[in-house]
Amino acid sequence: MTEPSVRLMSFSHAGRPGYGLVKGDGVVDLSRRYGERWRDLSEVVAEGALEHLLTDASGLPADLELSSLRYEIPVPSPEKIICVGVNYPDRNEEYKDNQAAPPNPSLFVRFPRSFVGHDRPLLRPAESQQLDYEGEVVIVIGRAGRRISEAQALDHIAALSLCNEGTLRDWVRHAKFNVTQGKYFDGSGSIGPWLVPFRDESQIADIKLETRVNGELRQSDRTSRMIFSFRKIINYVSTFTTLVPGDVLVTGTPTGAGARLDPPRWLKPGDVVEVAAQGLGTLRNTIEDEK
Repeated sequence: MTEPSVRLMSFSHAGRPGYGLVKGDGVVDLSRRYGERWRDLSEVVAEGALEHLLTDASGLPADLELSSLRYEIPVPSPEKIICVGVNYPDRNEEYKDNQAAPPNPSLFVRFPRSFVGHDRPLLRPAESQQLDYEGEVVIVIGRAGRRISEAQALDHIAALSLCNEGTLRDWVRHAKFNVTQGKYFDGSGSIGPWLVPFRDESQIADIKLETRVNGELRQSDRTSRMIFSFRKIINYVSTFTTLVPGDVLVTGTPTGAGARLDPPRWLKPGDVVEVAAQGLGTLRNTIEDEK
Protein backbone atom coordinates (compact mmCIF):
# COMPACT_ATOMS: atom_id res chain seq x y z
CA MET A 1 0.00 0.00 0.00
CA THR A 2 1.19 3.56 -0.73
CA GLU A 3 2.57 5.37 2.29
CA PRO A 4 0.74 8.56 3.28
CA SER A 5 2.50 11.84 2.55
CA VAL A 6 2.04 13.15 6.12
CA ARG A 7 2.87 10.90 9.07
CA LEU A 8 3.19 11.75 12.74
CA MET A 9 4.63 9.12 15.06
CA SER A 10 5.15 8.55 18.76
CA PHE A 11 8.48 6.96 19.61
CA SER A 12 11.07 6.12 22.22
CA HIS A 13 14.69 7.12 21.64
CA ALA A 14 17.54 6.47 24.05
CA GLY A 15 15.03 5.91 26.83
CA ARG A 16 13.15 9.14 26.10
CA PRO A 17 9.56 9.29 24.82
CA GLY A 18 8.92 11.65 21.94
CA TYR A 19 6.95 12.42 18.80
CA GLY A 20 7.83 13.62 15.37
CA LEU A 21 7.11 14.09 11.69
CA VAL A 22 8.33 11.29 9.42
CA LYS A 23 10.34 12.48 6.43
CA GLY A 24 11.65 9.67 4.26
CA ASP A 25 14.02 7.59 6.39
CA GLY A 26 14.22 10.27 9.07
CA VAL A 27 12.09 12.00 11.66
CA VAL A 28 11.80 15.64 12.65
CA ASP A 29 11.93 15.49 16.46
CA LEU A 30 9.00 17.76 17.25
CA SER A 31 8.97 16.80 20.92
CA ARG A 32 12.41 18.40 21.33
CA ARG A 33 11.14 21.63 19.77
CA TYR A 34 7.59 21.77 21.15
CA GLY A 35 7.73 19.50 24.20
CA GLU A 36 7.16 22.30 26.70
CA ARG A 37 3.87 23.13 25.00
CA TRP A 38 2.74 19.60 24.06
CA ARG A 39 4.27 16.68 25.92
CA ASP A 40 2.92 14.08 23.49
CA LEU A 41 0.59 13.65 20.53
CA SER A 42 -2.35 13.22 22.90
CA GLU A 43 -1.91 16.85 23.95
CA VAL A 44 -1.46 17.99 20.35
CA VAL A 45 -4.73 16.30 19.41
CA ALA A 46 -6.49 17.68 22.50
CA GLU A 47 -5.62 21.25 21.47
CA GLY A 48 -6.64 20.65 17.87
CA ALA A 49 -3.10 21.54 16.89
CA LEU A 50 -2.12 18.80 14.41
CA GLU A 51 -2.32 21.08 11.37
CA HIS A 52 -0.61 23.95 13.21
CA LEU A 53 2.24 21.62 14.15
CA LEU A 54 2.57 20.35 10.60
CA THR A 55 2.68 23.88 9.18
CA ASP A 56 5.43 24.89 11.59
CA ALA A 57 7.42 21.71 10.94
CA SER A 58 7.09 21.51 7.17
CA GLY A 59 10.41 23.20 6.46
CA LEU A 60 12.42 21.56 9.22
CA PRO A 61 15.05 18.91 8.41
CA ALA A 62 14.91 15.39 9.86
CA ASP A 63 17.23 15.07 12.84
CA LEU A 64 16.70 11.43 13.89
CA GLU A 65 17.08 8.27 11.86
CA LEU A 66 13.83 6.33 11.69
CA SER A 67 15.75 3.08 12.19
CA SER A 68 17.04 4.33 15.57
CA LEU A 69 13.55 4.77 17.05
CA ARG A 70 11.14 2.40 18.74
CA TYR A 71 7.57 2.90 17.59
CA GLU A 72 4.99 3.46 20.33
CA ILE A 73 1.22 3.49 19.91
CA PRO A 74 0.48 6.87 18.27
CA VAL A 75 -1.86 8.21 21.00
CA PRO A 76 0.01 7.30 24.20
CA SER A 77 -2.75 7.50 26.80
CA PRO A 78 -6.25 7.62 25.34
CA GLU A 79 -9.13 7.95 27.78
CA LYS A 80 -11.04 5.33 25.81
CA ILE A 81 -10.29 2.62 23.25
CA ILE A 82 -13.63 1.37 21.94
CA CYS A 83 -13.72 -1.47 19.42
CA VAL A 84 -16.49 -2.45 17.03
CA GLY A 85 -17.21 -6.16 16.67
CA VAL A 86 -18.87 -7.63 13.59
CA ASN A 87 -18.84 -4.83 10.99
CA TYR A 88 -18.34 -6.37 7.52
CA PRO A 89 -21.02 -8.41 5.72
CA ASP A 90 -18.92 -11.56 5.21
CA ARG A 91 -17.81 -11.40 8.83
CA ASN A 92 -21.43 -11.22 9.94
CA GLU A 93 -22.26 -14.28 7.85
CA GLU A 94 -19.68 -16.28 9.82
CA TYR A 95 -22.19 -16.32 12.65
CA LYS A 96 -24.48 -18.98 11.20
CA ASP A 97 -27.18 -18.64 13.85
CA ASN A 98 -28.12 -15.11 12.79
CA GLN A 99 -26.94 -13.82 9.43
CA ALA A 100 -29.20 -10.76 9.31
CA ALA A 101 -27.28 -7.53 9.76
CA PRO A 102 -27.59 -6.40 13.39
CA PRO A 103 -29.45 -3.14 14.09
CA ASN A 104 -26.64 -1.71 16.24
CA PRO A 105 -22.89 -2.28 16.46
CA SER A 106 -21.38 -4.70 18.97
CA LEU A 107 -18.84 -2.87 21.14
CA PHE A 108 -16.16 -3.66 23.68
CA VAL A 109 -13.29 -1.70 25.20
CA ARG A 110 -9.57 -2.38 25.48
CA PHE A 111 -6.75 -1.04 27.62
CA PRO A 112 -3.72 0.79 26.13
CA ARG A 113 -1.43 -1.81 27.75
CA SER A 114 -2.90 -4.47 25.48
CA PHE A 115 -1.33 -2.76 22.45
CA VAL A 116 2.23 -2.25 21.23
CA GLY A 117 3.58 -0.12 18.39
CA HIS A 118 4.64 -0.91 14.85
CA ASP A 119 7.62 -3.25 14.33
CA ARG A 120 7.35 -4.61 17.87
CA PRO A 121 6.40 -8.21 18.67
CA LEU A 122 2.89 -9.21 19.64
CA LEU A 123 3.03 -11.44 22.70
CA ARG A 124 1.52 -14.92 22.78
CA PRO A 125 0.76 -15.59 26.46
CA ALA A 126 1.51 -18.83 28.26
CA GLU A 127 -2.20 -19.30 28.93
CA SER A 128 -3.23 -19.75 25.28
CA GLN A 129 -1.95 -20.92 21.89
CA GLN A 130 -4.89 -19.30 20.09
CA LEU A 131 -3.52 -15.84 19.30
CA ASP A 132 -5.35 -14.48 16.26
CA TYR A 133 -5.18 -11.33 14.09
CA GLU A 134 -7.81 -8.75 13.13
CA GLY A 135 -6.83 -5.91 10.79
CA GLU A 136 -8.83 -2.72 11.29
CA VAL A 137 -8.96 1.00 10.50
CA VAL A 138 -8.63 3.35 13.50
CA ILE A 139 -10.17 6.78 13.91
CA VAL A 140 -8.86 9.17 16.56
CA ILE A 141 -11.27 11.73 17.96
CA GLY A 142 -10.13 15.35 17.81
CA ARG A 143 -13.15 17.24 19.07
CA ALA A 144 -15.29 16.39 22.09
CA GLY A 145 -18.96 15.67 21.69
CA ARG A 146 -22.02 13.91 23.04
CA ARG A 147 -24.94 12.72 20.91
CA ILE A 148 -23.07 13.70 17.76
CA SER A 149 -25.23 13.56 14.64
CA GLU A 150 -24.13 11.46 11.69
CA ALA A 151 -24.09 14.62 9.58
CA GLN A 152 -21.51 16.22 11.91
CA ALA A 153 -19.63 13.06 12.91
CA LEU A 154 -16.61 13.40 10.63
CA ASP A 155 -15.94 16.90 11.98
CA HIS A 156 -14.91 15.19 15.22
CA ILE A 157 -12.09 13.11 13.67
CA ALA A 158 -8.51 14.31 14.10
CA ALA A 159 -6.52 11.48 12.57
CA LEU A 160 -6.44 7.93 11.25
CA SER A 161 -4.32 4.89 11.97
CA LEU A 162 -4.35 1.08 11.78
CA CYS A 163 -4.84 -1.69 14.31
CA ASN A 164 -4.12 -5.39 14.59
CA GLU A 165 -6.77 -6.16 17.19
CA GLY A 166 -5.05 -9.34 18.41
CA THR A 167 -7.39 -11.76 20.16
CA LEU A 168 -7.02 -14.92 22.26
CA ARG A 169 -9.88 -16.94 20.79
CA ASP A 170 -10.36 -19.49 23.56
CA TRP A 171 -10.35 -16.74 26.19
CA VAL A 172 -13.13 -14.77 24.46
CA ARG A 173 -15.31 -17.84 25.11
CA HIS A 174 -14.54 -18.15 28.81
CA ALA A 175 -17.86 -16.55 29.70
CA LYS A 176 -21.30 -16.53 28.12
CA PHE A 177 -21.90 -12.91 27.18
CA ASN A 178 -18.56 -11.08 26.95
CA VAL A 179 -15.23 -11.16 25.14
CA THR A 180 -13.26 -9.10 27.65
CA GLN A 181 -10.82 -11.77 28.79
CA GLY A 182 -9.60 -12.55 25.28
CA LYS A 183 -9.10 -8.92 24.31
CA TYR A 184 -6.99 -7.56 27.15
CA PHE A 185 -3.82 -9.66 27.30
CA ASP A 186 -0.77 -7.41 27.58
CA GLY A 187 0.87 -6.71 24.23
CA SER A 188 -1.50 -8.92 22.25
CA GLY A 189 -2.41 -6.25 19.69
CA SER A 190 -0.88 -3.25 17.96
CA ILE A 191 -1.78 0.25 16.77
CA GLY A 192 0.19 2.34 14.31
CA PRO A 193 2.52 2.92 12.68
CA TRP A 194 1.55 6.59 12.90
CA LEU A 195 -1.22 9.15 12.80
CA VAL A 196 -2.39 10.40 9.42
CA PRO A 197 -4.24 13.73 9.80
CA PHE A 198 -7.87 13.48 8.72
CA ARG A 199 -8.81 16.08 6.15
CA ASP A 200 -11.77 14.78 4.16
CA GLU A 201 -14.09 11.80 3.80
CA SER A 202 -12.31 10.44 0.71
CA GLN A 203 -9.55 9.16 3.01
CA ILE A 204 -11.89 6.56 4.53
CA ALA A 205 -15.04 6.30 2.38
CA ASP A 206 -13.89 3.46 0.11
CA ILE A 207 -10.40 2.24 0.90
CA LYS A 208 -9.04 -1.29 0.73
CA LEU A 209 -8.09 -2.94 4.03
CA GLU A 210 -5.89 -6.04 3.95
CA THR A 211 -4.13 -8.37 6.40
CA ARG A 212 -1.28 -10.67 5.45
CA VAL A 213 0.44 -13.36 7.52
CA ASN A 214 3.93 -14.26 6.31
CA GLY A 215 3.03 -12.63 3.00
CA GLU A 216 -0.18 -14.65 2.52
CA LEU A 217 -3.33 -12.56 2.04
CA ARG A 218 -5.82 -13.51 4.76
CA GLN A 219 -8.22 -10.56 4.95
CA SER A 220 -9.35 -8.13 2.26
CA ASP A 221 -12.36 -5.83 2.04
CA ARG A 222 -13.32 -2.21 1.47
CA THR A 223 -14.59 0.28 4.03
CA SER A 224 -17.52 1.16 1.77
CA ARG A 225 -18.93 -2.28 2.65
CA MET A 226 -18.94 -1.74 6.41
CA ILE A 227 -22.29 -2.48 8.03
CA PHE A 228 -21.89 0.54 10.31
CA SER A 229 -20.20 3.53 8.70
CA PHE A 230 -17.65 5.72 10.42
CA ARG A 231 -20.37 8.33 10.80
CA LYS A 232 -22.72 5.82 12.44
CA ILE A 233 -20.04 4.53 14.83
CA ILE A 234 -19.29 8.03 16.12
CA ASN A 235 -23.00 8.84 16.37
CA TYR A 236 -23.84 5.63 18.23
CA VAL A 237 -20.92 5.62 20.66
CA SER A 238 -21.40 9.29 21.52
CA THR A 239 -25.00 8.57 22.50
CA PHE A 240 -23.92 6.85 25.73
CA THR A 241 -20.50 8.39 26.39
CA THR A 242 -18.87 11.74 25.72
CA LEU A 243 -16.15 11.31 23.13
CA VAL A 244 -13.07 13.37 23.96
CA PRO A 245 -9.90 14.24 22.01
CA GLY A 246 -7.56 11.30 21.80
CA ASP A 247 -10.26 8.64 22.10
CA VAL A 248 -9.54 5.72 19.77
CA LEU A 249 -12.29 3.94 17.83
CA VAL A 250 -11.30 0.62 16.23
CA THR A 251 -13.85 0.07 13.50
CA GLY A 252 -14.10 -3.65 12.74
CA THR A 253 -12.33 -6.39 10.80
CA PRO A 254 -13.16 -8.27 7.57
CA THR A 255 -13.63 -12.01 7.33
CA GLY A 256 -10.55 -14.22 7.15
CA ALA A 257 -9.22 -14.39 10.72
CA GLY A 258 -7.30 -17.53 11.60
CA ALA A 259 -10.13 -18.88 13.74
CA ARG A 260 -12.34 -19.20 10.65
CA LEU A 261 -9.91 -21.25 8.57
CA ASP A 262 -10.28 -25.04 8.40
CA PRO A 263 -8.40 -26.08 10.40
CA PRO A 264 -7.82 -22.87 12.41
CA ARG A 265 -4.38 -21.30 11.94
CA TRP A 266 -3.12 -19.52 15.03
CA LEU A 267 -0.23 -17.07 15.15
CA LYS A 268 3.04 -18.54 16.37
CA PRO A 269 6.50 -17.19 17.19
CA GLY A 270 8.32 -16.01 14.09
CA ASP A 271 5.18 -15.13 12.14
CA VAL A 272 4.91 -11.68 10.56
CA VAL A 273 1.51 -9.96 10.40
CA GLU A 274 0.93 -6.94 8.18
CA VAL A 275 -2.20 -4.78 8.22
CA ALA A 276 -2.41 -2.31 5.34
CA ALA A 277 -4.92 0.22 4.07
CA GLN A 278 -4.84 2.68 1.19
CA GLY A 279 -3.44 6.01 2.31
CA LEU A 280 -2.61 4.77 5.81
CA GLY A 281 0.45 2.60 5.24
CA THR A 282 1.33 -0.78 6.72
CA LEU A 283 1.35 -1.88 10.37
CA ARG A 284 3.81 -4.75 10.80
CA ASN A 285 4.46 -6.98 13.81
CA THR A 286 6.21 -10.25 14.52
CA ILE A 287 5.04 -12.79 17.10
CA GLU A 288 6.92 -13.85 20.24
CA ASP A 289 6.07 -15.91 23.29
CA GLU A 290 5.57 -13.77 26.38
CA LYS A 291 8.43 -14.24 28.82
